[in-house]
Amino acid sequence: MADFEGNKSAAEGYLQRFHDQVTGHYLNGEMRVPPGAETFSNLTPSDNSSLGQVVAGTADDVNAACEAARDAFPAWRDMPGAERKKLLHHFADLIVERAEEIALVESMDCGQPIRFMQQAAQRGAANFRFFADKAPEARNGLALHQEQHTNYTIRSPLGPVAVITPWNTPFMLATWKIAPALAAGCTVVHKPAELSPLSAMLLAEISLQAGIPPGVWNTVNGFGETAGKALTEHPAIKAVALVGESATGSHIMRQGADTLKRVHFELGGKNPVIVFDDAHFERALDAVVFMIYSLNGQRCTSSSRLLIQSGIRDHFIAALEQRVKALRVGHPLDPATEVGPLVHSGHFEKVMSYMDIAREDGATVAVGGTRRQDLGPGNYVSPTLFTQADNNMRVAREEIFGPVLTAISFDTEEEALQIANDTEYGLSGYIWTGDTGRALRMANRVEAGMIWVNSENNRNLPSPFGGAKMSGIGRDGGDYSFDFYMETKNVCIAHDIHKVPVLGR
Repeated sequence: MADFEGNKSAAEGYLQRFHDQVTGHYLNGEMRVPPGAETFSNLTPSDNSSLGQVVAGTADDVNAACEAARDAFPAWRDMPGAERKKLLHHFADLIVERAEEIALVESMDCGQPIRFMQQAAQRGAANFRFFADKAPEARNGLALHQEQHTNYTIRSPLGPVAVITPWNTPFMLATWKIAPALAAGCTVVHKPAELSPLSAMLLAEISLQAGIPPGVWNTVNGFGETAGKALTEHPAIKAVALVGESATGSHIMRQGADTLKRVHFELGGKNPVIVFDDAHFERALDAVVFMIYSLNGQRCTSSSRLLIQSGIRDHFIAALEQRVKALRVGHPLDPATEVGPLVHSGHFEKVMSYMDIAREDGATVAVGGTRRQDLGPGNYVSPTLFTQADNNMRVAREEIFGPVLTAISFDTEEEALQIANDTEYGLSGYIWTGDTGRALRMANRVEAGMIWVNSENNRNLPSPFGGAKMSGIGRDGGDYSFDFYMETKNVCIAHDIHKVPVLGR
């Protein structure tokens, strides 16, 4: 990746077309801007200037997308898995070819530092390659032999599915959801978040380049209250996969109830990182800093509650304060930037409101807590550390979703467990200890869908990814994704030796 000025120049070139023309929808193999469509301005968080106008999709637009997905489904379903594998690998190749464009556009659209967005295309391509390789076996089930019968299972794709993605890392998360849906044989209607729509349109273009048949992939822009609602209520849609807020998941469950849609939600989190006295100090410190301050703290698996054992509390907090103060905040296209601007001014104000809330509840703002006015009109916040907190404070209970960490002290393993589980969320948890027995005990008892021991959020594509409690329903990853996007059918074949019950003979 180039230097700051080189990145800015390249980004301006890639973004110019979004300035020059309205960003519409991708429907049935065509980019469309409906006549007379209402639009909204897409702002860059770097300085809140406009990147261009985007169509606010209507129920009619959504209906066109759903009908296209419905009509395209039989042929895509019946395409041999080996053929889908070839198409999806070609798709991955094209993602890699456009890696620089994807990174620069995404960085400007959502404010994530370019150092992290450089990985976006590679991770997206890896998602497509992984599920492409599984496409030929997607229908496979189990063989269950009994003395008098043989049972076997087969799987078939559900049909058209809705994929609704968030604004924090939109490109990667879209590929994580859409790749298994396509590999399974489903067709897709994708609604990206209105705050970061551009990389979704790059994906739609790539699907056209890759030869994905018309109607198999459709993208509708717009707002959740209109386009999102129409999509989740549409009778042609058989399932909804959402990454977003817990409140949004509740709305979608209600909206899909009449048509009994299958749902898969990856929602919010208030994830604990538990550091015991016997943890490897420097490795734990590195992981604590990375997992809350990378990606601007705008990731659902961020460890936003630090539970620190009292024996190392003072030493660890002192080292942590120095690291947080040293974090480099700046323009998202600057390769030196570690923390960029928050995605939108409204979200920025929400995050900033917790500075006063923390003080009112009795926490100490040890580092940060201010707007970085020196960086201009963008949504820049100083990385923040709250200390002297307890788990009853709002900053320990509510998902702030920014570069803000709340530190809470504990004495014993049981106390750490009680604090960790005292939350409505249950997405992930992180445990740092040199005691193998303690690691196993804590991993078993912390209430979360995913636990990492002596590690940050390590990505393993075959493993199940998802949350418990208010953090979600269902799992992504490997065969778990196919369980969601496919129906399982059991076939029972008799060996012609069992006694058939007789009535009325």
